[in-house]
Amino acid sequence: MYEPIRTKSVHSPMAGTTADFPHRSREEELDIQLAGHLTALLAVTDELRALAPSDDLDTAAERLAGQVARLRGGRAPLRSTPAATGDPAAALHRRAHTLAGRALVVAASRADTAAAILAAERMDAHADALSEPKELSSTA
Repeated sequence: MYEPIRTKSVHSPMAGTTADFPHRSREEELDIQLAGHLTALLAVTDELRALAPSDDLDTAAERLAGQVARLRGGRAPLRSTPAATGDPAAALHRRAHTLAGRALVVAASRADTAAAILAAERMDAHADALSEPKELSSTA
């Protein structure tokens, strides 16, 4: 009924030698994953900086860029100027908090203290930004 498979599976250990496809260590995979999370957090931080510039966000962006460059072997992350999308600051802070949490989990699993501290600090900063009381406008 079905046509038989004519080639060996690429997933099979019998498919060939280990040189058939690249292998990365767990440490390299975690570096890649952590750099990705920190880069995403940097992008959100840049969006927040465009929405409401502050020294804290400027410092955080530079520290994030430094960590990404370290994890990528000295290659600095690409940075772009965020476009005005109308995305409210609260949504950006929630997204940044989530990304910082993901970065913290990966940093902790690879025992990267510097990245873990930075991610935890960013989580705290975004949680604080979300919990700040909003001013209500009075209409009289």
